Amino acid sequence: MKKSIAFLLAAFVTLTVFAQKDDQTMPNMVLKDMNGKPKNMSDYSKTGKITIVSFWATWCSPCKKELNNINDVYDDWKNKYNLELVAVCTDNARNTQKVKPYVDGQGWEFDVVMDVNQEFQRALNIVQIPHTFLLDQNGKVVYQHSGYVEGDEFALEEKIKSLMAGK
Repeated sequence: MKKSIAFLLAAFVTLTVFAQKDDQTMPNMVLKDMNGKPKNMSDYSKTGKITIVSFWATWCSPCKKELNNINDVYDDWKNKYNLELVAVCTDNARNTQKVKPYVDGQGWEFDVVMDVNQEFQRALNIVQIPHTFLLDQNGKVVYQHSGYVEGDEFALEEKIKSLMAGK
């Protein structure tokens, strides 16, 4: 019985995570960056750039590994694909003081915003992190994945290349 419930729950979560409208964009929600400056998340759908939105936390090892690996190729991707990345930190209020020192220590040059109450995470029906969205040049969600395995950034790059080919 427990296995059946666990299976059904996993199936529901999978369907929920991958169920999306064809025209899904980032919700009109304001978060603050690490310096307290407000950022409207829907603005990332209006830049005309390919955009990666990655949900992470300082306590999440796979999240940090994914963002560090993307950071290694970020300058190249920015130039080659006219791309931007926003990392949405889901640390709660108790852990927010750890975020800026960690980000600065990693040398991340992409935007980092704080989702302290996980409202943005809930608005996008994200069940677990890391969770990454890829937005096309029109701000539409064209791909998303949950979790991270070493090398997932190369699969992400293939999706990005396909957006460039479709221009």
